[in-house]
Formats: sequence, structure tokens, C-alpha cells
Amino acid sequence: MKNIENKDVYKIKKGLDIRIVGKAEKRFLGSYVNSPYVGIYPDDLVDFTPKMLLKEGDSVKIGSPIFFDKDRPLIKICSPVSGKIKEIRRGAKRKIETIVIENDFQNTHSEVRELKSEERETIINFLLETGLFAFIKQRPYNIIADYDKRPKAIFISAFDSAPLAPDVNYILEGTELYIQAAIDLLKKLTDVKIYVGLKFGEDSIFKKIKNIEIKYFEGPHPAGNVGIQIHHVDPINKGEIIWTIRPEDLVVIGKYLIDKKFDLRRKIALTGSQLTKKGYIETILGAQLSSIIELGDLVSDNNRFISGNVLTGRNVGYNGFLGFYDRMITVIPEGNYYEFFGWLKPGLKKYSPSKMFFSWLCKKKEYILDTNYHGSPRPFVVTGEYEKVLPMDIYPQQLLKAAITKNIPLMENLGIYEVVEEDLALCEYVCTSKIEVQQIIREALNMLRKENS
Repeated sequence: MKNIENKDVYKIKKGLDIRIVGKAEKRFLGSYVNSPYVGIYPDDLVDFTPKMLLKEGDSVKIGSPIFFDKDRPLIKICSPVSGKIKEIRRGAKRKIETIVIENDFQNTHSEVRELKSEERETIINFLLETGLFAFIKQRPYNIIADYDKRPKAIFISAFDSAPLAPDVNYILEGTELYIQAAIDLLKKLTDVKIYVGLKFGEDSIFKKIKNIEIKYFEGPHPAGNVGIQIHHVDPINKGEIIWTIRPEDLVVIGKYLIDKKFDLRRKIALTGSQLTKKGYIETILGAQLSSIIELGDLVSDNNRFISGNVLTGRNVGYNGFLGFYDRMITVIPEGNYYEFFGWLKPGLKKYSPSKMFFSWLCKKKEYILDTNYHGSPRPFVVTGEYEKVLPMDIYPQQLLKAAITKNIPLMENLGIYEVVEEDLALCEYVCTSKIEVQQIIREALNMLRKENS
């Protein structure tokens, strides 16, 4: 690696690469852009209270606003396809859980908005009116960014280290022009440093992009998490804001600027041990999984269908939809069985992040893992396992206990503003006490946001 200074390379020593069968091969399985139904989960938009602009039966065009945030009405979510609102699914207290759109396959676009000047207010209004601002998120809280406040930096992670994660470079092939246009717009909007995290030793499309600062990371998951990269490059203090955006969403912004289209087509990975064919497909944001899964051929019937990765993804079911920010679909076996004295058995064919079984002797062997917890919730004990998988200068066990007790001053002192749930997903995986770490962190962040607003 020539011309790379040591200060630009960060070696992540803590973490864990879960050795699971089912990584996507670098092959294109086909295009499934015209999903008959498209769904949007408002819960994918963290701490977002949806208010509908349309009702069931109303017609929509690509780029038409469907709903907005009750607390920030200027933030709108737009339709990926043209057609009509088929169904608005509600849960307890009439909470909107899913908006289902029936695709008419006409690909009718709403009126294109032009960016009339390069002033900050004009750019913000342009992004809000087109629905593109929803792809810009902020730390702390991991919510859609606050358009009234300037960030101190923008971070983009250009690789994914999660289990079975897709090759981001493969996903982004041929999109340099769009990415550059989006980066230039963000630079004009914020005039702050735009950091891009790359995997050390690998080539990347971002090496051709201007107006960015590249930082290299090597080590196990969660090295690819943007939160880990922020922590090592420019940590967040209380009162500070950092914006984040995924590379795929830069492409969406760039396509609107160059092609004058609200285009949510994307290449995603089809992964998991329960598929005979694993690779990449082109589809649309919110596409229904059922027809996509047919491209991969299921091994058996007892499966879990996850939009996202096995650590942080959503269990959407066979007829569910691709999540708003997801780049992969994972299919693994359900773990709905009871294993008598399972923890006492030798476990020659079992995987464990600790040395309980023998998987630590087989450094390269991959395992078929299911969803079984292999135990029930139990008292919260100190084991030191969290610290082994979290490459951040914080005390995760103490932070979690402060979050459980809702001790705000203690949470702030322990670094709550630096983390979101995905950063502690491995802590949940290795947790001896089977604690729902991610849910606890999310509830604490939501509470802090309300307290600080």
C-alpha cells in the first residue's frame, strides 16, 4: 500500500468475525426491480412518528411523498414505485407498522425539482422536498439528521464487516459519477471534512473520488461500522453532531442530480446457509422478499427471513419487505427446538465465540448457525465478554447498567452519545446473560433525545 501514512491506518484488535456459512458469491443472479408490492417500515426510521399524506387506494408516482415525520414535518418519505397505496397496516394504538404499495409497472415519475442555487438553505430545501434528506443520518441517536444544525464532520463507511456482509465495491460498480456529484453537494452544504472509511488492503471506488479524506481500517467486525470509525477518527462529545450516509444512498442523490430521477434501484446481496444460490441481485428499495427469494432456491421450509444481517437485521418473514437502509437479505434456519442438556454435550460441530466448544481450534471452519438462544435470560453477571468485542474506549457493561436504570448523568459520562445499537450488537451476541443489549441502548437513546430536545 503506497502513499498511505500510518496516521491514516487504524488497526482494530477487538471484535469478532462470526464464521457462518452462506456468503454471497460475486455473481449476478438477476434483476427483480418490478416487485409487485413494495413496503416501507416506518420503524426503520429511528424515532420517527409517521403521519400519512395519502390513504388506502390513493395513486402515487415514483418520488411522490407518502408520509412525513410528525415532529419534523419537512422530512418526507417518498414512493420507490408508481401505483397505489394498497394497505396501511397498523398495530397497537393504531401505530403505522407497514405501508404497502401496489406497483403498476408504469414507472411514472413525479415532477423533478431543480437545484436553483448552491446556497445552504436552497440545498437543504431541495433535499427535503425531494425526499433525499431521509438518507442522511446523524450521530448521536442515529436518526435522520437535523437539518437546522451543522455537523462537525460527515462519515461514510465504504465497507461492511458484518456476518455475510456484501462486497460494497461490487455493489457500487460503475457509480463513480453519481457518488462524486453527491459528495460535491454535501461539501457545498456543510463545508466540513468528509471522511470515508476503507478496508485496508482492498481497492475501492472511493480512491477516485475528490473532496474526501480516506481512512483505512483493518481488523474484525465491527471495524466496518461507521460508529467505530467515528470513535477512532473524530469522537463525538456531548452537543456535537456528525452526519453519516451510506455509499448506496450517495448514488441515489447523485442520480437525482444527474439523471433527474428519484431512482431507488440498487444491487443487494442474497445470503445465508438456507439458500442454494447465493449472489447479488438488482431490486428496488422496499421490494417484497417472496419473489426475490425464489432466485436463491430454499434448502428447507423452516427458515428465518432477515432484511439485513444476522446481528442487526429485522425478521420480516417470507412475505416481508427489504428494509429502508438494508443492503442484504439473509436466510438462516429457525432455532425453534429444545436441546436437552445441550450445554453439557461436547459440541464438536458447534460454534462458540468462547472456548466452551472446540470451534476455536478450527480457525477457518464455517458453521450453519440458527436462531436458537441456547439458553434463557438469567441474572446480569460480569464476564468481561463485552470488552473483548467492542473496540471503543468505553465500559460497555457499566454503560448498559446505567441505561437499564435510566441514569442519565452516568450514561453521559460513560459515552452513550458515541454508540448506537449496532455498535453493541456483538455484545448481545456473546452475552452470557442473554440480555437484549440493542433494545436497551435504543430505548436509552430515545429517552435522552426527548430529554435534550
